[in-house]
Amino acid sequence: MNYTYFFFFLCIIVCTLIITHWAAKRDRTTSQFYAASGLLTGFQNGLAIAGDYISAASFLGITGAISLHGYDGFLYSIGFLVSYLIVLFLIAEPVKNLGKYSLADVICARFPSHTIRLMMACGTFFISIFYMIPQLVASGLLIRLLLGIDYSISVLVIGSLMTVYVVLGGMVATSWVQIVKTVLLMSGTFLVSLMVLAHFDWKVIEFVDYVKQGTPLGNQFFYPGNLFNDFLEMFSLKLALLLGTAGLPHILIRFYTVKNTLEVRRSVITATWIIGVFYVMTLVLGLGTIAIVGMEQLAVEDPTGNLAAPLLAKELGGDFLLAFISALAFTTIVAVVTGLVISATISLSHDVYHHIYKKGKATDNEQLRIAKWMAVGIGLIATVFSLGLENINVTFLVSLTFVIAASTNLPVILLTLYWKRFNERGVMTGMLSGFLSSVILVLFGPHIMNIDNGWISRDALIPLYNPGIIAIPIGFIGAILGTLFSRRPADEKAFLRTLVKAQTGIDTRGRGWWSS
Repeated sequence: MNYTYFFFFLCIIVCTLIITHWAAKRDRTTSQFYAASGLLTGFQNGLAIAGDYISAASFLGITGAISLHGYDGFLYSIGFLVSYLIVLFLIAEPVKNLGKYSLADVICARFPSHTIRLMMACGTFFISIFYMIPQLVASGLLIRLLLGIDYSISVLVIGSLMTVYVVLGGMVATSWVQIVKTVLLMSGTFLVSLMVLAHFDWKVIEFVDYVKQGTPLGNQFFYPGNLFNDFLEMFSLKLALLLGTAGLPHILIRFYTVKNTLEVRRSVITATWIIGVFYVMTLVLGLGTIAIVGMEQLAVEDPTGNLAAPLLAKELGGDFLLAFISALAFTTIVAVVTGLVISATISLSHDVYHHIYKKGKATDNEQLRIAKWMAVGIGLIATVFSLGLENINVTFLVSLTFVIAASTNLPVILLTLYWKRFNERGVMTGMLSGFLSSVILVLFGPHIMNIDNGWISRDALIPLYNPGIIAIPIGFIGAILGTLFSRRPADEKAFLRTLVKAQTGIDTRGRGWWSS
């Protein structure tokens, strides 16, 4: 075991546990546990959203993708970034105005149905679990690599930590863990970026020349076509990244942690700037890896490219900087997983237990107790699945998560907010068609079908690694056709009330002529 690495990891764990202990003293009500009582400022929430969104796939994966594929690798980050424009202009304020704690609150503001609430809760649960597993697997592999600790023990430690954060600190602890993660990650990435540029005496042209020398692709490294030879595959991926963010429950529930829509806008704008600056720095890190480490050595150390940032850090600053960057990667994973746990917890305790099982009559103490038990159960489920997936590439689950979010939640949210004819049947058919098509397309796609397990090798029935271009339209079409073929007329008054409240925050029920 390298004790420098162990020291940094220990510092991160102690720091986050101190935050959790502080937050535990404040978590006395469901409002505090679910939404931090709406007391975060827009800037703080923007930091937390960035911490929730920038996953290990962003920090390690995109840096590696840029190192291996140049221009095409950077396209990933563009999709992640531009997605926040959709959130800002179409989703953020209506979600804040219509909901209280969960995404199901938004849809049920217009369609108060237990069936719809249950479906939304199940969708949130599956999206959270699918996204959680690759994060836990990545954390287990990272700790095994750096500390020499067995993979199973590593996953159990991370799974236990994320559960402790949520059970004891709720949304308060989750938010501040994400804020601290964002500050540390931005600081560390900025430091390494400066060291890369200083390594070449701040001469950008010389830096670019060394990049060309470090890759067999030469000038082609800076042109498209190194990763995405198929336009349809590239467009499908971009569509999923662009639209998926607007349907991710763990991102959308963050808008309940501020007090008004002005702070919501500040949250999204702050998060967008932070994420944009971060991805520019990953570009410097990715190019720096090729210029300083070289593609040949990167391919030998890690053909996937996920160790590009740690290898660059070791080359620039030895074991000390490597330990620091690895600890940042660890913090990134912990913060994202904690956000996913709280999202799934709220959907089960608030939507299923309080609204469906208890008919909205559960007391604060009952909800808090159930929420904490739910958090333990969710943490256990994700940990158990992660333990059995050590030797399987689970990155397809990240792709699946974005496709499901874009094909199930997004159509339902947009049509609920902006289509007068939309009805309950449309909500249910849209969610089912989007979810089933996403799962089926991934199961019969190259991620699963092209695996050679030693005794049988099959060809994929669906050639797309990223089936968003098929699944997302199916989700929208399912919602629209379900509405049109339904004999149940739309409630126009409910739509107008929802529209006014979504855009202004004013509840028109019982307000004279508004209510009619």
